[in-house]
Amino acid sequence: MPGERTITALPRLVAGLAREDRELFGRIFQVNAVTGRLHLPPEMREWVEKKFGPVDRVKNQEIIKVTNLVTLEGALFNRLRAARPVEGAPAGPVREEIARAQGGPFCRPEEKTPADPFGRVRGRYCLTASNIAKYDGHHGVIIFDEHNPLAVSGDAVVDAFITARRWADLVREQDPAAKYYFFLWNCLWKSGASIIHGHAQATVAREMHYPKVEALRRAMVAYREKYGSGYFEDLYRVHDAVGLAWRWGEVKGFAYLTPVKEREVFLLAGEPGPELYRAAARVIEGYRAIASWSFNLALLVPPLEKTAEDWGGFPAIIRIVDRGDPAVRNSDIGAMELYAASVITSDPFWVAEKIKQVGA
Repeated sequence: MPGERTITALPRLVAGLAREDRELFGRIFQVNAVTGRLHLPPEMREWVEKKFGPVDRVKNQEIIKVTNLVTLEGALFNRLRAARPVEGAPAGPVREEIARAQGGPFCRPEEKTPADPFGRVRGRYCLTASNIAKYDGHHGVIIFDEHNPLAVSGDAVVDAFITARRWADLVREQDPAAKYYFFLWNCLWKSGASIIHGHAQATVAREMHYPKVEALRRAMVAYREKYGSGYFEDLYRVHDAVGLAWRWGEVKGFAYLTPVKEREVFLLAGEPGPELYRAAARVIEGYRAIASWSFNLALLVPPLEKTAEDWGGFPAIIRIVDRGDPAVRNSDIGAMELYAASVITSDPFWVAEKIKQVGA
């Protein structure tokens, strides 16, 4: 499609799609463009021009509202919010903070962290521990040998996924009723990590999958029953149609149109494995290239053995979201994100362009 690809151009881009793609897009996403208007006192004009640029840009603010009609995720895009003043003291140089944490318990995990009842799993670049304050009955920590999370290699990222799955298999040997596996990585304090040293985590739940994963499964099933097609295949297709998607071998990726927060990326594969894990490492490399150092990553997969629920068509999914500058203490999430819809400053078209460039 000709013309500039930006989030503000999304209504025009959708209108320009072939009829079949346009109807499919409308099946999944609702897009509205609104204008926020305000009146500025003359005394504010100089300050506004300094902070935000041209006054008209502030007096008439273009906002794009996107809603996923299948999952009821929503995002409000206003790039002007990226320039708003932020109060609060900085956290200090990030790399200095990381260096000061050298020598903590995760630097000596065999001596300073607990083990699971079945022991530890050693990977090529990591070692497991038992989480001392657990999310769930089975909750492990995958501790990278590399202290600095910004220096964890792509090979180490792949190894962490593989080691975590080996840990989950040992959990299942001890507790066959544990079927619902979940892998996560909170990188640096802005993401919720309480320890700076690079580490991921894994859990295996018993009765059902975690509610947000189960909600996604139910949305997938309802979509298939209503439309007779696969939700995730169609989700990728509409992102590809507007220029937000890419393929790395068998792994499909896209910058999500209703991100939970800034620069969210989806990766989809038929099953979990090294190819998907390498794709995650590429996204992390792309994040580092644009100084997105703090992120949340999650691996969503069907249960480890057959259950009564319908998981047919549910792929292996990795979701990665940027959590903002670690040097800024202010939170990136407020009441809107918790109870209404995500408020987004980054443009998913810019995100897709940057991620596509990784390894190109």
